[in-house]
Amino acid sequence: MKAIVGKKLGMTRIFNENGTVVPVTLILAEPNVVTQVKTVEKDGYAASQIALVSDKKIKKPQIGHLVKSGISARVLKEFSLTDFAVGDKVDLSQFKVGEKVVVSATSKGKGFAGTVKRHNFHCGPKTHGSNNYRQPGSIGSAYPQRVVKGVRMAGRMGHDKVTVKNLIVAQIDQVNNVIFIRGAVPGPAKGFVSIWSENE
Repeated sequence: MKAIVGKKLGMTRIFNENGTVVPVTLILAEPNVVTQVKTVEKDGYAASQIALVSDKKIKKPQIGHLVKSGISARVLKEFSLTDFAVGDKVDLSQFKVGEKVVVSATSKGKGFAGTVKRHNFHCGPKTHGSNNYRQPGSIGSAYPQRVVKGVRMAGRMGHDKVTVKNLIVAQIDQVNNVIFIRGAVPGPAKGFVSIWSENE
């Protein structure tokens, strides 16, 4: 398995050899540092925790956790990486152009949304003095005399963990530590993104 954590820069387009326009998402993936290694004997499974190095202020529990690695980081992610030791670096050299990857990030938050926007409910009639234009309508029945769990209603929309599979690496800039992924990646610009692949 190969994995890295980066920061989404935004979207642009590039041209392939045939002159076809390819929409891509740019992700700044500077070398990550392995901060913790878990083993089957001690933890019950094998994994490595990698961190995106940051010079910003971090919380005291994270400072204590990162004492062994001796780095300052705010973003920590765990992957099923093996053959790594604390302090090792993980960079973009492990990925190849044309490879399929999985991308996970937190989607954009859209705040409190109604049923029409959140669940694609139909609107009521606009004419003849109707007061039921964007209202949700009936939410229950006489029995069981309560609202059944799972009924689609208005509420907070977005800001959820979203994972997109089978995205293709279109280009890799090793000098500037930027990876070009074909298609859209969830989350806002400057949001943190996890990229991994099961292919070796």
